[in-house]
Amino acid sequence: MDLDKLNVRDFLDAAAARNPDRPFLIWHDEEQTYTEFAAEVDRAAVVWHEMGVRKGDRVAFMAGNSPGFLHAWLGLAKLGAILVAINTGFKLDEARYLVEHSEAVAVLVDPEHAGFFRTIRRSAPSLRTLCSFGDSDAGFTDFTRAMAQADPASVPAVDLEGDDVISLIYTSGTTGRPKGVMQTHRNYVLTGQAYPHWMGMNKGDRVYACLPLFHINSQAYSTMGAIGAEGALVLAPRFSASRFWPEVRRHRVNVFNYIGAMAVILSKSEPSSHDRDHDVRTAYGVPALPYEVREQVEERFGLSAISGFGMSETTYGLLEPGDAPRRPGTMGIPRHHPDPSVPRTEARIVDKNGNEVGPGQVGELVLKNAAMMLGYFRDPERTAEALRDGWLHTGDSAWRDEDGWFYFVDRVKDIIRRRGENVSSLEVEQTLNAHPGVRASAVIGVPSDLLDEDICAIVIPQPGHAPTAEELIAWCTERLARFKVPRYIEFVTEIPMTSTAKIEKHRLRSGDYARGERIDIGEAATRLSAPVTATSGSSRSTEEA
Repeated sequence: MDLDKLNVRDFLDAAAARNPDRPFLIWHDEEQTYTEFAAEVDRAAVVWHEMGVRKGDRVAFMAGNSPGFLHAWLGLAKLGAILVAINTGFKLDEARYLVEHSEAVAVLVDPEHAGFFRTIRRSAPSLRTLCSFGDSDAGFTDFTRAMAQADPASVPAVDLEGDDVISLIYTSGTTGRPKGVMQTHRNYVLTGQAYPHWMGMNKGDRVYACLPLFHINSQAYSTMGAIGAEGALVLAPRFSASRFWPEVRRHRVNVFNYIGAMAVILSKSEPSSHDRDHDVRTAYGVPALPYEVREQVEERFGLSAISGFGMSETTYGLLEPGDAPRRPGTMGIPRHHPDPSVPRTEARIVDKNGNEVGPGQVGELVLKNAAMMLGYFRDPERTAEALRDGWLHTGDSAWRDEDGWFYFVDRVKDIIRRRGENVSSLEVEQTLNAHPGVRASAVIGVPSDLLDEDICAIVIPQPGHAPTAEELIAWCTERLARFKVPRYIEFVTEIPMTSTAKIEKHRLRSGDYARGERIDIGEAATRLSAPVTATSGSSRSTEEA
């Protein structure tokens, strides 16, 4: 296998040539065969080229899951252009930063986001083309209509290499500024080839994708995995607990990916005599489910739930092998490509000096494999920090046992994992500190019933000010995506600091400080109509879907 030549264009075209009449994309009750899907991708590539998009150009999408998203993105990939997918929950300034930092030349949006980009265009000199799915206000090209008029036979020939970037995945960082992970064609193809092997898939199997296409999970695992299995991608607009199993049954789904909250929500649904009436064999997700929850899910739904470790920076990493005895709490062992000619994944636990430590000792998890990012876009300093001597430093602390199985301990960096999203505590702190009534703040993650975390903001008011919890939540809601808005506000007179004026986050997490009253805004923080209650500790909640 020539790793230097792997690219998504050839990967898709080869699968389409072998399976012209097999369904590839299923959306609601509509199906597109591989031939039909490939033709739509070619039309999209022609439209982008006619708009002046060329190899290496960045194009920002702010759109929900839809067939059009896939057509437009893979059309870009055929030209060697780069997707910059923006979280649809982002607010104006969050979206603006990604467009300006990536120097996007074009955008493609759902009509409801058009207003953002008319504003952004004024401060983004690189942005020259505005497109939308369907009708929007003046100044936007209707991309769907343009595709209908394009000739799929006129796709320009472009030389593509394995190291060409296919997607910039922006991920939260401890500095508060998102980092643009440069993921390559080679990495996505290697992931698509290996995903069916990891999931125990057969040729023609169907993958259910309800996670957003602006995440690497749906891009690399679900979409590329469906191509690798020469099967079908069953695409849903979003996760819905009420629609999940009916859609999975109707479309004869065989595998799906989940985040921890999804599995818990499904496990708490009302039991039904149809719980095992489906074709799903395997589900993959993170974080690892508690052993009792996993046993309950597997027994109730008759499937195998496996977990592992991956990042936007690498689609490989760790995985529980499906044919080995279960080990509670593990992230698994290094996951490999089924072709032995592809370099194997290596994983180590190292101390702060980069020296490997022995079994049972806690340190930082570092990885080396054939599917790692090129680096962070326009950020050599943080690239050098993450990639050292060929090893990716994950920023997560872990340990391994005598048999080489790995176990997660904590995050080295101050990232909060909430509802499947990474939230920079510093970004939330900076937003709170900009409020005129806030002197200082510290943001931490606190336990949630949904296996990840809720956000707690510990706030020192400005002298002479008395901001309310509702006021601060409203302030954050206007400036941050919903998943970044704190659930809890705690007012204090001081925050524990180190001698070098850094917040002692470990003391805040342990409760070893002069606690104030913790106010629970509730899960529906952005609506402010939810009841506000005071608690003595970190309350828990369940999320409706």
